[in-house]
Amino acid sequence: MRSDPRDFRDGRSVRVGSYKDRLREDGLVDAKETTYGVFGRLLLEQTHRLEFSLKYKEWASVEPWGIKTHEELEKYFTVFRMTLKAAMDLAEKGKIYEQNNPLFYKMRQVFVAGGVHGLTDAMKYAFFSEIATTNFTPHHRANQEKLADLRYPLEWYPATRALQRTVHLHIGPTNSGKTYQALQRLEAAESGIYAGPLRLLAHEVYTRLNANGKACALITGEERRIPENYDKVMNSCTVEMVPLNAKVDVAVIDEIQMMGDTERGWAWTQAFLGVQAKEVHLCGEVRTRKIITELCAAMGDKLVVHEYERLSPLKTQKNSLGRLENLEKGDAIILFSRVAIHAMRSEVERITGKRCAVVYGSLPPETRAQQAALFNDPNNDYDFLVASDAVGMGLNLSIKRIIFESTTKYDGVAFQTIKPYEIKQIGGRAGRYKTAQEAIDKGVSAASDKDTSDDPEPLALDIAKNPPKSVGYVTTLNRFDLTVVQQAMEREVEPLASVGIFPPAEVLMRFASYFPPKTPFSYIVLRLHDLASIHSHFHLCRLKEQIQIADLIQEFDMSIMDRITLMSSPASMRDPGFPHVIKELARCIAEQKAGSILEMKTFDLDLIDKDIHDDTEGTKGYLKKAESLHRAITLYLWLSYRFAGVFTSQALAFHIKSLIEAKIDQCLSEVTYDRAARQKAYHMGLKAAKAAAKEAAILSASFLDPEANHPSSSEQSGTSDSTSSELQASTSGLDDKLDEAERDGVLEKRNEYKPGQHLEKLDHIAEDDRLGAETAEMEAREEKRHDLEDSPASDGNIPMTPEDLEEQLLGRDSSLTISDADIASELKDVDVNTTTSEPFPDSATSEVETDGRRSETADSRS
Repeated sequence: MRSDPRDFRDGRSVRVGSYKDRLREDGLVDAKETTYGVFGRLLLEQTHRLEFSLKYKEWASVEPWGIKTHEELEKYFTVFRMTLKAAMDLAEKGKIYEQNNPLFYKMRQVFVAGGVHGLTDAMKYAFFSEIATTNFTPHHRANQEKLADLRYPLEWYPATRALQRTVHLHIGPTNSGKTYQALQRLEAAESGIYAGPLRLLAHEVYTRLNANGKACALITGEERRIPENYDKVMNSCTVEMVPLNAKVDVAVIDEIQMMGDTERGWAWTQAFLGVQAKEVHLCGEVRTRKIITELCAAMGDKLVVHEYERLSPLKTQKNSLGRLENLEKGDAIILFSRVAIHAMRSEVERITGKRCAVVYGSLPPETRAQQAALFNDPNNDYDFLVASDAVGMGLNLSIKRIIFESTTKYDGVAFQTIKPYEIKQIGGRAGRYKTAQEAIDKGVSAASDKDTSDDPEPLALDIAKNPPKSVGYVTTLNRFDLTVVQQAMEREVEPLASVGIFPPAEVLMRFASYFPPKTPFSYIVLRLHDLASIHSHFHLCRLKEQIQIADLIQEFDMSIMDRITLMSSPASMRDPGFPHVIKELARCIAEQKAGSILEMKTFDLDLIDKDIHDDTEGTKGYLKKAESLHRAITLYLWLSYRFAGVFTSQALAFHIKSLIEAKIDQCLSEVTYDRAARQKAYHMGLKAAKAAAKEAAILSASFLDPEANHPSSSEQSGTSDSTSSELQASTSGLDDKLDEAERDGVLEKRNEYKPGQHLEKLDHIAEDDRLGAETAEMEAREEKRHDLEDSPASDGNIPMTPEDLEEQLLGRDSSLTISDADIASELKDVDVNTTTSEPFPDSATSEVETDGRRSETADSRS
């Protein structure tokens, strides 16, 4: 029997002894590292962590499998590690695909998509599956596979299938008027539903329908406003909250292309397939046409397609902004962090002397409306906007130019390059078809003074026949991001191949009935996903945090339906303290006791009475705690609508939520621009862009000629031989799958993209920045030297600067360059989300547009 793990390092328990000895003891890795040895070691480490967790933290999830002692559990892990070793051996022999090595393939896919975080859940499922093969009879497996048949989600909504619906598909680019036309039809109906991707959009439609005399209810996950004393009301809701049991005349589902999203896509698919409306109006991108046509044919619904053209020109600029001093009235800078947004706002206002509005998804609707009005009004000094990617979802903003601060975004696991369709959607918001002020200036009547972009503007019957057209522009802050944006804006986005689905609660409940009563529910969900049969038109949405939540609440005695409800809650597992919040709320549900918000021990309500400057970590520390409390209150409100008898302090929770939001706003107003962090982020961004370009170049070469060796590519890119081999292995045999026409298409796309040229351009940018940094440093040192010449030392000699002394000792000027290792080590203490992207270095030459942009902008915005 192996010794119990009792040596704790960084809060984790590992087996005592040499790490390499442990690897060799398990026989997974030889003394000589192999191509897949690194990944094999990672998998092995996960098995040790899983074994310890099951023994000492999650024993309740082991007992349902008939395992009575730790010794029995260790025997199962011995067999499981042998299975892993066999999978790694097959990978070494080139068998890395699902057909010939399913365990390795799944682990690798999970790791690529979710990192180590996702690998933890996959490892637990793989281990329990190893046990289950000995416990499930062929009869049980056959029944499970039958219940996991998800090929026909159309049949999940029999009441809707009994209707003869007419589907109107409004497709076109951004700012083409497609949503406007759909909302016109909604306003004319007696009953209807609007479903949007953001609560801000739902709130906007709710406000405007009520203002136009249409009684409308607001339904979001955390808030419901229902008009009283009305027989029929409209419903404006977030797409997840569409009432599928309500029969209405018209339903408008906005941003329908989100059906293809890997996480939230199921909500759009559910709304489209299940909404009981005589007319269903879908608004979105052209790439949805094919899949919608096929789904309508399968359902027997009549389809009418309305195509729209963009109502104002859109151009991608040839140069990046370069410096914040080059900002012009009507510019909008796009960032992906709330803290970074406020830091950029303060810096823009400092540099330009003008005011800057802010817009992001979690901003209270009333505040967002006020900020939008300030930015849209040309007669004040709110010249600029700093916003999140929420602007791409149709918010009513009069943007002249979109400026991407970065082309990478944190997805909860790692920083990823923004998808081309996301760039096109956000960039397309530049250039308004018509603003309210322009309409007034042109003498358009008040009745027709409405915006015709695809935003939910106040609804009207007519619009001006020949409204003024405003050219929109798209660019980036940094040069190395510009190529990514240019290529995305020019690229034709491929049609949606499939739409997302998620097994409904009824399917999960029936599937769970084939397992022992205390079987971990996370395993049941993963098992269903693993066995599921899916039609080619659909894909299962990714399990993001549901599995972690299921494991957290496994110890509580509650119904399957309650577990499913909690799993779908808006819980943030990235917050270190949130698991305790979930457990406390789950205990209230399990015990059916009153869950007053004042009795919640994990809710730090004392934070409201504290000054934001009194926190031991300063305002930044207070902000983190305030945001954590805000998330907890949001979850409480979400649950209060589903467990009204348990969470009874709804009104008080709303009041506390407003108080903590005021504190958060106070913290954000004091966020300052960190130049040091910006410098580090700039270099890391350039490094990431170069790495992506190198990978694209290698992959492109491997894809077109998988049999060829590319040692020069490997050497030039700085990648290891194992990486090059892995790329070649992962693309080997693709020639057999490509016919001549497909290969010609690949060649054509490769000639358009030219990844090698992109890489060369990035190298030039890096060299320019290095030389600029050297020049600035030399000028600064020369100025310091002149200052010292006027102040000789007591011995009459000119003192040496520290830089001179360092250069003399080292024999070189070590201050001119910053290595990647230096940047990486410094970034350990930097919160990337707090950085903003004023161009660095400051000595870089300012880039000036040469396409007449300046004079045209001045005329159109004056």
